[in-house]
Amino acid sequence: MTAGKSDSDSGFREFNVGFDDDGIRLDRWFKRHLPETSFTTVAMWARTGQLRVDGARATPGDRIAAGQMLRVPPPEADKAAADVDKPRRVRERVILSDEETELAQSMVIHKDFQAFVLNKPPGLATQGGTKTTQHVDGLLDGLQYDNEGRPKLVHRLDKDTSGALLVARTSRAAAFFAKAFSGRTARKVYWALVVDVPSIEDGMIELPIAKQPGTGGEKMHVDEAEGAPARTRYRVIERAGNRAAWVELQPFTGRTHQLRVHMAAIGHPIVGDGKYGGAAAFLTGGISRKMHLHARRIKVDHPDGGSIDVTAELPTHFAESLKQLGFEEKLGDDLVLDEKTAPTREQMKSRAKAHAKSVRKDRKGERRGRGIVEEKTTGKPAPKTSGPRTGAGSKFGAPRSGPRVEGAKPAGRGRPGGAGKPGPRSGPGTR
Repeated sequence: MTAGKSDSDSGFREFNVGFDDDGIRLDRWFKRHLPETSFTTVAMWARTGQLRVDGARATPGDRIAAGQMLRVPPPEADKAAADVDKPRRVRERVILSDEETELAQSMVIHKDFQAFVLNKPPGLATQGGTKTTQHVDGLLDGLQYDNEGRPKLVHRLDKDTSGALLVARTSRAAAFFAKAFSGRTARKVYWALVVDVPSIEDGMIELPIAKQPGTGGEKMHVDEAEGAPARTRYRVIERAGNRAAWVELQPFTGRTHQLRVHMAAIGHPIVGDGKYGGAAAFLTGGISRKMHLHARRIKVDHPDGGSIDVTAELPTHFAESLKQLGFEEKLGDDLVLDEKTAPTREQMKSRAKAHAKSVRKDRKGERRGRGIVEEKTTGKPAPKTSGPRTGAGSKFGAPRSGPRVEGAKPAGRGRPGGAGKPGPRSGPGTR
């Protein structure tokens, strides 16, 4: 998303839909980029025709595409709309047990006036759900202290993923961090143990991800046709023969289960991730069956200036697995965080346009292909109907031969050389 521009006459703001927002609902866009604007306000703007997409009236449930222009009422309209809304019920502070309060406060590894960073243990969900009674969100009342406002989550970790989780202490900080995550300026570094050893020790995985049909949204998969763009960089830190590798992962998009799906897609599932790796995701020899994925570090600009840069200690099972495989924890922290790897807004916008053009071209090829096949079969021109992208002339009709992985150099025997010194990316990606 590009920064909002204001119409000097009307005060209306304009925003350009970014690459990472391609295909999402309009109400979801507001949650990401203007979290201070309530759904009720967005709905009211839609009813009165003040909310526009490329000049046309829009509703909160409309899907938006990269490159489109959103027209949004001025900031003062937020307050005006809130004044006419029904009075909101004030959420009462939940009184936690002594054990729950102690658990909440034991997770804090960084604290200032605007934010906490927690070290979330594996097995604890970030938010509640079906049959989930204890979760981080429900424990945040134990971190309110003397503040009037309740702490707010600004991103999530999977239930079985451990590590650094940022929590805002004020509404201003929550809006600031939300923009940092949506704009991809916040950096997250994960550690993982994966099965076998990647042939390329420093690679970028670019595979689109979508919800897997029939799973109720509980499982994701690589979907070249309908998936949202997703990018993950990985670096091999150390290897245990050909049995397993310790890798650093940096996501440059925020798709659900992105790291787990990407590593499984290139044939190296995360150890303990049976959901995406199946039986092959578990190692013998006493290695824990728990998930070996840990948010090691988070770095993000601070609302008051400077930055937050925090490292989270490993959970017991992960630390023991490293020792058992003969890995030294210090090697992972010696890797230098590459600040230039994330794409710029201009690059993301350009890629979004190229992606949209490619999809339109493929759809045109499908229609032509179906017409040729039907005309040859029946001798009659094919009717102009829409259908799934599997007909002749479509690149989606046959499965891909393998995932795209761009890399620097193959991993040799023993420990990869030069921690923090990845080789040049001069060759084309491998499949």
